[in-house]
Amino acid sequence: MTSRERIKTILSGEAADRCGFWLGNPHHDMWPILHEYFGTTTEEELRLLLQDDFRWITPIDCYKHPDGHPMFDMKRRGVSLSAEGAFADCETPEEVDEYEWPNPDYLDFTATIERLDQTGDFYRAASFWSPFFHMVADFFGMENYFLKMYTHPDVVHAVTGRLVDFYVEANRRVFEAVGERGDAMFFGNDFGSQLDILVSPDSFREFIFPYFKKLTDIGHAHGKQVILHSCGSIYKVIPDLIALGVDGLHPLQAKATNMDAARLASEFKGKVAFIGAVDTQELLIHATPDEVADEVRRLKVLLGPGFIVSPSHEALLPGMKPENIEAMARTAVEG
Repeated sequence: MTSRERIKTILSGEAADRCGFWLGNPHHDMWPILHEYFGTTTEEELRLLLQDDFRWITPIDCYKHPDGHPMFDMKRRGVSLSAEGAFADCETPEEVDEYEWPNPDYLDFTATIERLDQTGDFYRAASFWSPFFHMVADFFGMENYFLKMYTHPDVVHAVTGRLVDFYVEANRRVFEAVGERGDAMFFGNDFGSQLDILVSPDSFREFIFPYFKKLTDIGHAHGKQVILHSCGSIYKVIPDLIALGVDGLHPLQAKATNMDAARLASEFKGKVAFIGAVDTQELLIHATPDEVADEVRRLKVLLGPGFIVSPSHEALLPGMKPENIEAMARTAVEG
């Protein structure tokens, strides 16, 4: 079974020859550390060495505005999550229409297609990251966003609708451009903190999930499997996410409330594929390689066979021991 076949099989809910493995997307400061330890020089060389099944090829630098404008200018007034943006003081949906929303006609997928054509027989996640939840928060300022759900719900709907409409069209175009070269819609919206979801379930169902479904639907309409990246404790809304069409759930933040593997397996195994769960907050930093291997075997028993072994956050950081990364990868591909 090839890597591509293996991950497709796992995400379709069928039994593969083994669990899958994805190294994740190490932070740029981590790559030199990994290359020194493993004796590699390129990202692909390292992924091949570790038998990584998954390649993440999201369109980047694809927005070609004739005047050089960025895809989104949020006009943020700081860098904190609460820093206000372009719609911080917006009070009517009409004001939302005055913003210069991106034009999908300026999208150019030439570089994305070239990367896919150079990719071997590995599973390819090729879609826009589409982080609309974060972006709406940035447009308002996160605290302001949550308040406006109560004070100006029509404005929140207007901003979210325009943003998601763009991403639906952008993803439609990239799917049509790449065709069978791509396998998945992999998109990211961190819905949880370490302790809980960030807004109430009712708020999710009014302000987030109707737009979320538009994105899962466009993926499925083009024959793509849908993978959601959401950090934090999202336990309360996992049934909603499954009902909305998510095929794979990533990254299973192991130390977040109610996100332990035993609980997830007992309630959701067989309903969604699991990707992640190898703890990046403590295990990969402080454990021994033998302890990492034992934990990966435990996770495979609990979450397998519909399981892709991967870190509980894709951005591996320099504090993580390379020998533990090696133990994770080696144990992931054991029969």
